[in-house]
Amino acid sequence: MYSREETQKLKREFWVAFADKYPRKWILYDTKIKDFSFKFFVDNKRAQVLIDIEMRDAEKRMTYFEKLESLKSILEDEFVKDLVFESKFTLESEKTISRIWVEKLNVSVSNKNNWDEIFDFFNEKMNMLEMFYLEYDDYIKDV
Repeated sequence: MYSREETQKLKREFWVAFADKYPRKWILYDTKIKDFSFKFFVDNKRAQVLIDIEMRDAEKRMTYFEKLESLKSILEDEFVKDLVFESKFTLESEKTISRIWVEKLNVSVSNKNNWDEIFDFFNEKMNMLEMFYLEYDDYIKDV
């Protein structure tokens, strides 16, 4: 078990090493859609690449989610397989969002031997989600 400080240091090292291996600017929050973002997540069980739709207005959130869902077959056939679509995902904070994600199980941020595998997963999946988004952003933004 790591102390809180050791965990924070390890996570900092992880993200610095990821940025060193794949030094590029990701879209992440720069989607030009408020509360619509791409995210990386890693813990001691899994790594995930996520699209979070976090509008407080549930109707607006669902409209964006349904737009992405309408493109699901294109997204999965041409870009990223094994995506999970969840229209009502509850965060630890109890906030309800819509989330689409792909994950790699049985990897850990605490195990440096997993880092390259996680980095490659992050790079491949996020790159493909960004390519999809850039190709279909006009349709997605048209709400």
